[in-house]
Amino acid sequence: MTGDGATATAVTGGLRPLYTVAILLGSFLLFLVQPLFGRLVLPVLGGSPQVWNTAMLFYQAALLGGYVYADRLARLPQRRQLAIHLGLFALAALTLPIGIAGWFPPAGSIAPVLWLIGVLTVSVGPVFFLVSAQAPLLQSWFARSGDPRSANPYFLYAASNLGSFGALIVYPLLVEPVLGLADQRWLWSAGFVGLALLTGVAGLAVARGAPPAPQVRRPTSWAQRRRWTLLAALPSALLLSTTTHLTTDIMAMPLLWVVPLGLYLLTFVLAFSEAGPRLTRIAVGLAPPALLLGGGWACFQAGAEVGTAFAVIGLALLFLVALALHGTLAAERPPADQLTDFYVWLSVGGAMGGVICALAAPLLFDWPYEHPLLLLAAAWVMPAAVPRLFAPLWRRPVTCWLLAVAALAAAAMIGWTGNGNITAADRSLLWPVVMVAIAVVVAAVTAIGRRGLFTWLFGVLMLVLGGWGQLKLSVEGAHHRSFFGVYTVSEIPNSRYLMHGTTLHGQQSRVPALMRVPMTYYAPQSGVGLVLAAAPAQFGPAARIGFVGLGTGTLACYRQPGQDWTVFEIDPVVVDLARTRFSYLSDCNPDLRVVLGDARLTLAAEPERRFDVLAVDAFSSDAIPLHLVTREAFRVYGRALRDDGVLMVHISNRFLDLEPVIAAIAAAEGWHAVLRDYRPPRPQPAGQNFTSSTWIALSRSPARLVAVGDLGRTPDGYGWRPLAVRAAVPAWRDDFASVLPVLKPLQRAGLYQ
Repeated sequence: MTGDGATATAVTGGLRPLYTVAILLGSFLLFLVQPLFGRLVLPVLGGSPQVWNTAMLFYQAALLGGYVYADRLARLPQRRQLAIHLGLFALAALTLPIGIAGWFPPAGSIAPVLWLIGVLTVSVGPVFFLVSAQAPLLQSWFARSGDPRSANPYFLYAASNLGSFGALIVYPLLVEPVLGLADQRWLWSAGFVGLALLTGVAGLAVARGAPPAPQVRRPTSWAQRRRWTLLAALPSALLLSTTTHLTTDIMAMPLLWVVPLGLYLLTFVLAFSEAGPRLTRIAVGLAPPALLLGGGWACFQAGAEVGTAFAVIGLALLFLVALALHGTLAAERPPADQLTDFYVWLSVGGAMGGVICALAAPLLFDWPYEHPLLLLAAAWVMPAAVPRLFAPLWRRPVTCWLLAVAALAAAAMIGWTGNGNITAADRSLLWPVVMVAIAVVVAAVTAIGRRGLFTWLFGVLMLVLGGWGQLKLSVEGAHHRSFFGVYTVSEIPNSRYLMHGTTLHGQQSRVPALMRVPMTYYAPQSGVGLVLAAAPAQFGPAARIGFVGLGTGTLACYRQPGQDWTVFEIDPVVVDLARTRFSYLSDCNPDLRVVLGDARLTLAAEPERRFDVLAVDAFSSDAIPLHLVTREAFRVYGRALRDDGVLMVHISNRFLDLEPVIAAIAAAEGWHAVLRDYRPPRPQPAGQNFTSSTWIALSRSPARLVAVGDLGRTPDGYGWRPLAVRAAVPAWRDDFASVLPVLKPLQRAGLYQ
């Protein structure tokens, strides 16, 4: 340092708390804006999980831009850095409060991915860019401050990730359940102004005693930069592939986005903490067997009964692999004079992970093959040591080759003799599959530390445990992928069915006498089946029917001569599947009017009082598009219905209890409502698959709802019932909704009654 040493000490003595608070606040704001803005754009993009992956790609690219800016700015004299940075803060503040830019073209005008990236760029791009630069820039300032810890400022990076992790905990637990989006936007904007003030104070404190020119940097090899990039890219991509599963099967909403992201950030906090080296050794030791036991099922088609368990396993695996790789990064971090360069290449890796999952994978793969491939890549780069006990086993290359060929041959035999999916294979193949899988796991455990052989055996295990089945379905053209999800059309004896994620979304019997009979949730005695069948008696022979969510087109077979039917569907791929792979439309309603686009937007464009009956069944796997179950959405439905029309809402769900939500909305918006829980009789004839379902009927006319309540009533009184109201569950709005009180696991645990 220059100047009087006593003065410098006085200036820098209190810098650690100041810089820690400034970096914590910046990172807190950086990760608070992500779920906040996600809530803002969900209503216009249909609640697809790909919304989050695309948004993450933008955030990672903007983070890279912020880190490059910090790296270049840090080369200038301190006072000039501060002047430039605060000037850009002032310009970015002109875009506050954060929100969707009103002048940007509406959704649907361009491809969803490009629209979302564009609206993020113009809406939150300036403030996100500035805030993203805070952590590396302030760390570089602290490194030249003369503080006793300035030679190793990486403890501030742990503080940065702790702030990010805190934001992801606070948002779903405190911010979202308490504050509306308007209040959240202003609160974030106030935090941005506070951050600018803290940054100014921190910069001035260092500028008084800082040297007139930055320190001379030592060069970094490109080989080291490539390694930093790879070690950062794999956990980033794994984060997104894990998130896709969670948000596909439950709900595309911040609560579920932040769980894997929070675990990912926590690994940074731990890796760069004082306990980081010890925790990294533990993670590196546990990661290979965890990959085998948890990642070996990456291609397995989990059913409803094990889907939740697989989600938990996926989260645990993400945490362990990310900690091992981030800990390796922390161990290879450079001296303080190369700090900003280090962060630039970390952010390059993060952005590459976003490109892989948000852009490349949906174009290259018809099924989420990126997840098992990323796990294989993680196995390849994992710095695991060879266990001493097994060190002599695979020293000779010829032995390794023989084991690799034998394992693949055994796996190929499984795929050749069965269909490659043990959930649907002949029971006689179950034990051979189990025995081969156990043998491969044992061989792979002995090969830990020998990266090529271990990765090969890990891949063979994936093939045995479902990989052959997924590849077979891809070769047959059964898998289909779009921005809105992954669909699989499969055959079982006497039936063809459509899966979205892991959830059944339609089935058609191949028995000729049953091919026009609505199956699954739409059975004749289900709530929607009763109402649609009674439409001529209720509304006359020219009843006008609309439904949201096409699926296989099952509901079309309730159409009767003279009726006018319209379907609202967001995904063109679903329309194509309903027309080409199923015959409900061609057999029952070939002239069905199909309106493409998000239902909130397309229904709002319909003439008022257009429909007598409107059915809403727009799930994405087991996920509920949040924007379709808010008060504002029900106003759109009410506008489209005639005054005594009937609104049908499907709420069958493994994870969410939506009955009190609909009850609260009905009470707030002046609807009368009844519910029907349908449980089909067992057993059923071959080719028939009526499944349990829960439908709610709503109408503004009490008389109409009385007529609905009489439909399907049995002599013992079984039929429709009033909705259960829970005071703890308010009516959801576009700017205020909390899923916590309606999560069934939390209800079963007694946390919400």
